[in-house]
Amino acid sequence: MNFLPQIVGSFADPAAENPTVEMVEAAFRHHGLHWRYLNCEVPADRLAAAVAGARAMGWAGFNCSLPHKVTVIEHLDGLGESARLIGAVNCVVRDRDGRFIGENTDGKGFLRSLEEVTPAAGKRVAIFGAGGAARAIAVELALAGATDVTIVNRTRERGEKLAAHIAGHTETQARFVHWRGVYRLSKTVDIVINATSIGLYPDVDAAVPLDVDTLEPAMVVADVVPNPPTTRLLAAAAARGCTVLDGLGMLVNQGVAGIRYWTGVDVDARVMRARLEAIFA
Repeated sequence: MNFLPQIVGSFADPAAENPTVEMVEAAFRHHGLHWRYLNCEVPADRLAAAVAGARAMGWAGFNCSLPHKVTVIEHLDGLGESARLIGAVNCVVRDRDGRFIGENTDGKGFLRSLEEVTPAAGKRVAIFGAGGAARAIAVELALAGATDVTIVNRTRERGEKLAAHIAGHTETQARFVHWRGVYRLSKTVDIVINATSIGLYPDVDAAVPLDVDTLEPAMVVADVVPNPPTTRLLAAAAARGCTVLDGLGMLVNQGVAGIRYWTGVDVDARVMRARLEAIFA
């Protein structure tokens, strides 16, 4: 018997409340995979040493969360297409030559969740926020054929930069709208996405400054916040008759994509979601 498992993990700071370890290990157990996922708290000034340690110990890869998604790039041997276009990495994979290649599964996870209810192609999208999650989602939606993306953000410089990036690197039309006060949606919007942390536990009563009366039943409304799964935005959207997507879908599906990169196995997303629901209950 081989007592030495394949190792993957996560580098973040802070790391204690990262639920990824629970859902990934649940998938490993369910599929009988001799793999382990280690949740590691890595300060910014120790990231280079952590990556070197993962190389030395033969890790098959690792996830990167805040604050390492951009700075990790300088310690890698290459980037996949999405990571190169997004400019950030959340999943590192050791290839057959032993090189560490940076990928980004955040946007892929969202896209897979979205396409369970509607295709992205031809859709008009409003995204609240312009941080890492918004950037990953916007890029993947553009690559999947969304025709129009509006970036709604409070910080003008960051919002304008993301809109220009999308317009300059894809065929999708993109524009920036300065988020001041309560935002009113156009009736032409098909998909509404909160890509901010508004409503994340423990601030569960925080509400996205959006006029919910402008939500139309034909819209798909998504939130990247995984805990709680039903945010105030999603509850309001459901009450308006919208199709809603919670943050667990994105979190689970990006995990599924990461495990596929590492192991080559398509794991059961239901097992991973069930574990997260049990944790967040």
